[in-house]
Order: sequence, then C-alpha cells, then structure tokens
Amino acid sequence: MFTTKRKLIGGMAAALLAMTALTGASLAQDVTLSYYIDDNPTNVATAEGLKAAFEAENPGIKIDIETHPGGGEGDNLVKTRLATGEMSDVFRYNAGSLFQALNPPQTMLDLTDEPFQANVIDSFKPVVTAPDGRIYGVPEEAAMGGGILYNKKIYADLGLSVPKTWAEFMANNEKIKAAGKTAVIQTFGDTWTSQLFVLGDFFNVQAAVPTFAADYTANKAKFATTPAALRGFEHGEEVFKAGYLNEDFAAAKFDDGLRMVATGEGAHYPMLTFAIGGIAQNYPDNLQDVGFFAIPGDDAAKNGLTVWMPAAVYISKTTQHPEEAKKFVAFIASTKGCDVRSAANGATGPY
Repeated sequence: MFTTKRKLIGGMAAALLAMTALTGASLAQDVTLSYYIDDNPTNVATAEGLKAAFEAENPGIKIDIETHPGGGEGDNLVKTRLATGEMSDVFRYNAGSLFQALNPPQTMLDLTDEPFQANVIDSFKPVVTAPDGRIYGVPEEAAMGGGILYNKKIYADLGLSVPKTWAEFMANNEKIKAAGKTAVIQTFGDTWTSQLFVLGDFFNVQAAVPTFAADYTANKAKFATTPAALRGFEHGEEVFKAGYLNEDFAAAKFDDGLRMVATGEGAHYPMLTFAIGGIAQNYPDNLQDVGFFAIPGDDAAKNGLTVWMPAAVYISKTTQHPEEAKKFVAFIASTKGCDVRSAANGATGPY
C-alpha cells in the first residue's frame, strides 16, 4: 500500500514537472515587441492593421503599439529614448536628414544584408543610409507629394481653375475670401504642418537654382541670401498679411485642417498627399470633393511637384529580440505590408 502510494505520488510529481517544462517552453516562445510610432490617425490605423496581420501569421510574437506626439515634441522623445537606451524594439521615424541626426550606427541595427532589402526600391535606400554606407531602415508608407489640398466644390461654385503660378493662386484666394470662405487653412497647433509652404516649394527652388541643395548642404548657400529659396517663407507671410487664414490657425490641429478642406469650411490646405488617408477614414463621404495641386511658382511653364520619400521603420540596437524584430520589419517591407496600409488608408502614392 505504502509502496503503491509512493509510486503514484512520484508519478504525479514527474507528470507535474513535465507539464511545467512544457509550459515554460511555450512561454519562452512568446515574444512581445514594442512598436513606437507618432499618433497621427493615419499611421495608427496602419500600425493596428500591421499588428493584426502580423500576429495572425506569427502567433508566437505579439506587437505592443506605443505612440508619441508629432512635430518637435515627438522628435525630442525619439532622440531621448535612443540616447538613453530606452527605445522600443521597432520604431517609425522620418527618413533623410532627420534620420541622419539619430546617429544610426550607434543607435540602430544594421539592416543592409537582410533578405527583405530585395523588396525595397533602390531609389529609397540612400535616405536610410548612414555615413558609414550601411542601410538601417525600410519604407513604411507610400512616397508623397507636397503641395496643396483643395476643395473642388468651392472651386466649381466660384468658377476657379487650378493655379500654375503664385499670382494665380493669390487671385483665387482673393475670390474665395470675397465669397466669405477661409481661403488658406493653417494648423500651427501641430508644428510640423507649418512647413509645407517652404518645404513643398522645393521643386521651384530646384528649377531656379539647380545647385541649391548641394550648396546648402556644403554651407555655400543660405535660404536668406537665395531669393528662390526665400520665396517659400514669403508665401507664408503673404497669405497671412492678406487675411486669408482661418482665425484659429495658431491653435488648429492637423485633424482640423482635414475636416475643413474636406467639408468645405476652407478652400486650400498646404499638406502632403498622405493626408488623403485621414480624409478617407474620417470623412469618406467628402473624399471625392478634395483635389491636390503642386505649390505654384512664378513661371507656369515650370510648374511641378515636390516629392517626399516615405518615412521608415528601424530596429533599436538595444532590442532584446533582434530576430523577431527583423521578422516584423520584413513583414512591413513586404507586399502584404503594403496591402495592409492600403486597406487602412487607401492608395495614397507609390510604394
């Protein structure tokens, strides 16, 4: 009797140990990756879609989305977390010059030789390549145009045509103002939106001074002493002085700008084309009422569009799960990842 009980207890103990070992093994396979993005509704919708689709294909990996404000505050948070070694496993941020300011070789994983780079178009890679010649990111969204969203109903009601010169644009604004509408929407409550008249004018700068970008980078040229480059700042001054802005321009937010141009509260909103995704989400009934044109220059014969390379995703050098993080980044850089963004926001440009 005693022997039988001892064997039974011993067998139960062995079984419990085996179950514990199996449970421990299962838990060891479950990894949670943190994903840090700005709180723009368009990007949040994409991130949630990526999370759902990726987790469905990779049941052992969970994605925890963290958000930060846009603009200068968000830039500072990203830089601080990288500098203190507290960055999330994967994070979304600008490509180009702002990427360079993050000291990629010291703060990010080198992704140059990863197989998923074969999915990335070569023209994108320079904007996520550090001075060491290594590639640190992959694109997360579509390429964008920088110009002016406009309300097509207002244009039709007032008999306006899309302007190809700044003088034509200002003439349209005057007619819109006379009709009692806000001619130009500005949303300085989100500081990053205040840049479009300047940055979106780059095509016109390049057309007038083809060497400006290289000379500026080499500290041989300045905005203040290059009339073509200064024009972008002057554009912002001119629409303000003419009284074309919404009364709350200093406090209004990006979402306010989308609402105003979509519903016809205002006629023009200087913005990037990715914003179409936000209109599709929040004002789908008004999507067909919004058009887009390049920021006009002074010569109609040289009217053209400034193009932005998309933002990118990067892996923090401090991640404890580099292989799982690479798997998530590979998914973002895949056709499935592009399809997720299109499902969340519509097609807003070339991937």
